[in-house]
Amino acid sequence: MSEQAVFSVRAPISTTHAITALQYALQEKKRAPVIVIEKPVLPTGRGSALPVVCNLTASRRLTAAALGIDDHRAFARSHAEALSAPLAPRKVPRADAPVQEIILEGKEANLLDLPALTQHVGDPGPYLTAAHATTYDPDTLIDNVAIQRCWVKGAALMSYFPYPVSHNARNMRKFWQRGEDCPIAFWIGHHPLVLMGAQAKLGYPESHLAAVGGLLGAPLRVVPSVTHGERLLVPADAEIVIEGWVPQDTFGPDGPFGEYTGTLGPQVLAPLVRVTCLTRRQNALYHDYGSGLNDMLVPDNMAMEAKLYAMVKQVAPSLNTVHVPVSGRRFHAYLQFGAPAPGEARAGLTAALAYRRVKTAIAVDTDIDLFDETDMLWALATRVQWDRDSFGVSGLSGSMLDPSLPKGARTTSKLAIDATLPPRRGRGPSPSLPRARVPARALKEARTLLQGFEQGGWPRE
Repeated sequence: MSEQAVFSVRAPISTTHAITALQYALQEKKRAPVIVIEKPVLPTGRGSALPVVCNLTASRRLTAAALGIDDHRAFARSHAEALSAPLAPRKVPRADAPVQEIILEGKEANLLDLPALTQHVGDPGPYLTAAHATTYDPDTLIDNVAIQRCWVKGAALMSYFPYPVSHNARNMRKFWQRGEDCPIAFWIGHHPLVLMGAQAKLGYPESHLAAVGGLLGAPLRVVPSVTHGERLLVPADAEIVIEGWVPQDTFGPDGPFGEYTGTLGPQVLAPLVRVTCLTRRQNALYHDYGSGLNDMLVPDNMAMEAKLYAMVKQVAPSLNTVHVPVSGRRFHAYLQFGAPAPGEARAGLTAALAYRRVKTAIAVDTDIDLFDETDMLWALATRVQWDRDSFGVSGLSGSMLDPSLPKGARTTSKLAIDATLPPRRGRGPSPSLPRARVPARALKEARTLLQGFEQGGWPRE
């Protein structure tokens, strides 16, 4: 099974644990095909009319290819450049919006008909994990989009957990302060370019719908929502849209939930959403992200890379690229520099630590492959003296989902490691021992020899 394969499951399979278990089994084998579940079975035992698609972004290479990028290693720079040129979305009439081919309102808008997954032991029920929560700032009318989990509690009710410092939470509180319920819509399923643009890390208030246009190189097609009209626009080519209201100061329990940290997060009080309308394509696909799996980590981590690249490049011009590895969840950032000036790598590391999610930042030279964990660990082992090359900072904002934080903590401590080599003096040699290597020609011949064995079969031992 190749990385680019689509793995279709034609037999009925439960939306409770079974689909997520399949993702774990494939990840154990280091396989990342797109998974299509043709006959998902709901908790009631009834089959869903909507197939489930997951693992859509479980591979960096596949995700980059879907974005039109040949080399996933070049993602951070190209993505940051595209986001710097946003394009306002283009409104289309309802007749030209596939996502409104079917419009269900009132009692017909039944969340329980969606094949939402219960992923992990301990999750209290099915969650929407790939629902792009869309609100707008009532002062400027500028949209904001973010993936934020929703526990489906009933036919027209779900909890909704916007991180307290998120822009959607800020918009919601503004409506509540005006004595109004907050209008909201959740859209599910779209082209990976749109999914990545919707996860762009922007300032407040900045439009994600316009950021998507920058990535597409053309305005995103949007349509007025049924419930909220022109005030709240949704992608016309999405698969599914859920519309409703977040009532003022109304909360309910949410979680525990298997988070991106790979741990089961605690139960919290979260706002509720009362659903008014569900629209979808005639033959809609339901998209799910495996929370804590590569499927969810890869796209958001890549979006972080673009944000960090733009932040660090301003203070460290020699920055070459950035990598946020899935092994570090969303807490580690690797920075690669090309011949940084004295102090430049440290300036870049300091800028990276300012980003809320980053807890550890490591700087290396261009001879170190950021995307190879073995190479990164080799750099730490052979180029770092901890008292000379590392520094910590306390009292910074961090992710409150970090399971290592003590209860009640509001800030976190962070670590920077400078594994770059000291600058050369004049034309002299690098002040470090050279890396052991074999001649390029010999390496090429060895690779050719191995390729022959792979094609003809390895000899028996």
